[in-house]
Amino acid sequence: MMRFWLRLDSISLTLLLCGAGCFNSAPKAPPVGEKYTEQAAMGMIKASRGPLAPVYAPLGEYIVSTFEMGEKEGVGIDLGSGPGTLILELCERTRLHWINADINPHFFAHFYREAQRRGLGHRVSTVLADAQALPFRDNYADIIVSRGSFHFWKDKEKAFAEIYRVLKPGAVAYIGRGFSPNLAVETARKIRSQRGGRMKYDVDKSADELRGIMKGLRIAEYTIHRPKPAGADDVNYGVWVEFHKK
Repeated sequence: MMRFWLRLDSISLTLLLCGAGCFNSAPKAPPVGEKYTEQAAMGMIKASRGPLAPVYAPLGEYIVSTFEMGEKEGVGIDLGSGPGTLILELCERTRLHWINADINPHFFAHFYREAQRRGLGHRVSTVLADAQALPFRDNYADIIVSRGSFHFWKDKEKAFAEIYRVLKPGAVAYIGRGFSPNLAVETARKIRSQRGGRMKYDVDKSADELRGIMKGLRIAEYTIHRPKPAGADDVNYGVWVEFHKK
């Protein structure tokens, strides 16, 4: 059975598991270029198993608790999920079907292997997706999340407009980078030290950018989150935006 799944391309897998009705248009062919290579995917997979591994379970727990997703049914999308580590944590804590929407298809075989290993293969799908032109139909998702991806989007306002379009009325998006407030401070400090200066950024500037995007899109119901648990004054916990679709 595993061999059968892994012979299928990412588009076929999504059509089988997610259903053709989820799409606004046909999924695109894999992108051509040096950025979306197998080597690039393996680098992120290695990080997700190594220094970033402690991030995902607390983040999944925080998202499910904060947005009361534990008993909700429907569809969740993790945009730019890569290895899908966060999806698997969310899948174990919810009844939703989760979609790994990423622009690099080289992540998908790894993601399905991990999902099958954890007994979650029937609860997930993949789709090749550009954040600035999501292939999903309007009013489709019950929640959209993304960790560590939005700063790579070339046209962020267009990407956030697409996220808003795909959300169902009343649904929520939680997009950002960094950590959840329930991640232990010592763990967060260790991760930052292991990652060195590669992911340094101005949190104030990122927060202002997100506010500007929300105002530009006339999204009134939004909150900028800058987690800062006790004792974390010297640790960058990142920045997130939460917004709801009316």
